[in-house]
Amino acid sequence: MRLLKAAAELRRKGILGLNERNLRLVGELNPRHLMRLVNDKSITKRLAVSAGIPTPDLIGTIRTSWEMRYLSDMLAHPGGVAIKPANGSQGNGILVITNPIKGGYRLANGARIDYGDLRFHVMNILSGMHSLGGLPDTALIEQRVRFAGIFDDVSFKGVPDIRIIVLKGVPILAMLRLPTAVSDGKANLHKGGVGVGLDLVTGASKLGMQHDKMIDHHPDTGHGLSGLYTPHWDEMLLMAARAYDVTKLGYLGADIVLDAERGPLLLELNGRPGIAIQVANRFGLRPHIEPVLARDTSVMSLEDRIAFGKEIYRAIHAGTESA
Repeated sequence: MRLLKAAAELRRKGILGLNERNLRLVGELNPRHLMRLVNDKSITKRLAVSAGIPTPDLIGTIRTSWEMRYLSDMLAHPGGVAIKPANGSQGNGILVITNPIKGGYRLANGARIDYGDLRFHVMNILSGMHSLGGLPDTALIEQRVRFAGIFDDVSFKGVPDIRIIVLKGVPILAMLRLPTAVSDGKANLHKGGVGVGLDLVTGASKLGMQHDKMIDHHPDTGHGLSGLYTPHWDEMLLMAARAYDVTKLGYLGADIVLDAERGPLLLELNGRPGIAIQVANRFGLRPHIEPVLARDTSVMSLEDRIAFGKEIYRAIHAGTESA
């Protein structure tokens, strides 16, 4: 009886559960044959570039042990590089190198790593250690993002990013994801990163969460999480909404980073974005998804879809501090 009451209360607050997300959103809106477009970061990057969506520059790829001979040249790229498994998930297998140092390289978290360990790491990527399903994978070598200093006070040795949830091409919810000491400088929430709800209309930050617990200050810097301004906000919404046009996935998460020189860059797309964004925003997804599911968005322009998402957000949060 107690469980039934708890479930009823969650539904009343508009909280979307994992099973409902899987059945109604992922299962019905994301055809399996299209999921490879976001599961493989090399395909995602190619689609984004062709659609005019800016991404971090690709320096090169390593697909076989024979191509390992090119690794040292790729690592010499000025400004640093990021090494990623093409089919990785949840931030696993990603290494960010800031610069070479005597006898090795400096990682973004301040640690030192030598060339032999880097080779071993890339070989592990090729073997499929970090890929979905453990299948052989490709290592992507990208130019390192030099993130804008706007979020310096609420980041710990890593790159913050913005996650925007897009439903049938309509942006509906967003959050800022912040690296912490616990997350080893990565912005992934499951590793201990901080999620901060963002006003969909303005991009302004509200309060946040870590390990599914509500917080109002960054655990490492002690800086308050509310009242932060996200620059280029409308441009980010356009990028996220356009991602639907190039993938045709009805439910996806667009992860965007803010580079100090180039502005917003699409980092990756996720065909199974989690539901912790509800905790970060402190309200449920359901009131935001129902109006979109009921509308034929295929006849709407890109700009109209963004305006529709903002309209829904305003209507739900009218009279609150989120409006």
